[in-house]
Amino acid sequence: MPGSQKILIVEDEPLIAMMLEDFLDALDRLVAGTADSVASALELVEAGGIDAAIMDVNLRGGETSWPIADALAARGIPFVLATGGAGDMIAEAYRDRPVLSKPFTMDSVEKVLDSLVAAD
Repeated sequence: MPGSQKILIVEDEPLIAMMLEDFLDALDRLVAGTADSVASALELVEAGGIDAAIMDVNLRGGETSWPIADALAARGIPFVLATGGAGDMIAEAYRDRPVLSKPFTMDSVEKVLDSLVAAD
């Protein structure tokens, strides 16, 4: 699936978002879009063309990614939760989803994306 897999990035830190874009390019994945807020991410989800997503749990302004997770889950789109550590609370409904702990490496991103494809 690499090469054709379109990944949505939801990340409010521009440097981390750019790093993920670079990782995905190096891993032969496509970036379906990058969003830094719930509203912009939901627009991209609604537009379609997303095979999977990597989402920061906590966004700017106290927003969390749970509305995005709900929208992706309703569409059957797999996703990974990116977290900065133990302080990030994972909503009970999504505790079974893969977690990518920051700081992450290209290898950890590749492994978690491969696990999404294997589970699909």
